[in-house]
Amino acid sequence: MTGPLVAVCWKVVELRAAVDPLTGEVLPDPSSLAASPADEAALEWALRCADAAGGRVRVVTAGDAGAEPALRRAAACGAAELVRVAMPAGAPSEDVARALVPELRDAELVWCGDLSRNRGSGSVPAFLAGLLGLPQALGLVAVEIGDEPEASGWPIPPLTVTRRLERGRRERLLVDGRAVLSCEGSVARLRRAPLDRVLAASRMPVTLRDGPPAVERPVRAVAVRPYRPAPRVVPPPTGVTASERVRALTGLSAAPRPARAVRLDPPAAARAIVEALESWGEL
Repeated sequence: MTGPLVAVCWKVVELRAAVDPLTGEVLPDPSSLAASPADEAALEWALRCADAAGGRVRVVTAGDAGAEPALRRAAACGAAELVRVAMPAGAPSEDVARALVPELRDAELVWCGDLSRNRGSGSVPAFLAGLLGLPQALGLVAVEIGDEPEASGWPIPPLTVTRRLERGRRERLLVDGRAVLSCEGSVARLRRAPLDRVLAASRMPVTLRDGPPAVERPVRAVAVRPYRPAPRVVPPPTGVTASERVRALTGLSAAPRPARAVRLDPPAAARAIVEALESWGEL
């Protein structure tokens, strides 16, 4: 199959592993090996991008032979190539990214899930972008595909993506070239595979690559303590009596903010919003 290549990185993990309530030992459930909803959403968007550009999708994973049934499910949904890099479970994210890079160098887009279901570090997409030397757009909550490819020569229609930022903020980006993208599981739902493709995928070969040799990295725990986010520094309440301080804390003693309606062009409106937030002490 010709056309541009869109790659997807899957991490196949046990979704229903149990814990012994007496010993705390993890009880594995190999029958629950599957990709996370975020990885499935990444595959769905890779398939949509490939359909829009007349290309093909390659799904790559790092793990043992237990991951191959999950890969064949990706083939039933439309993936044309399946690759497994032999690596032990629990390998560091940087090692996993280095093992996957050779299978991704010829891809126009690299899609990943934003978080895995076991450790949830979400660092593999960032490592991939750094090792491939590509721009990255991580933590996507919305994706839109353009109508036609641009005149720049990139074979895939440009994407308009929305990233989740801290404090409820969002960032909209235009992806019109090679990049590494990661998305949340809510962005899309993987399509249902027809029966004939499920039967055909059960016999589809999986290309096996040798992973890099394991490197021991001894870790020494210096201190163990609960996670506490950085505190937000606020000025102390004013007032002499307790009642005055409570009114200052709750804002009852502050003058109401006047509401006003203005009509401005987008740049001037953005400046007016920032000035208002600064005057209110929100920034």
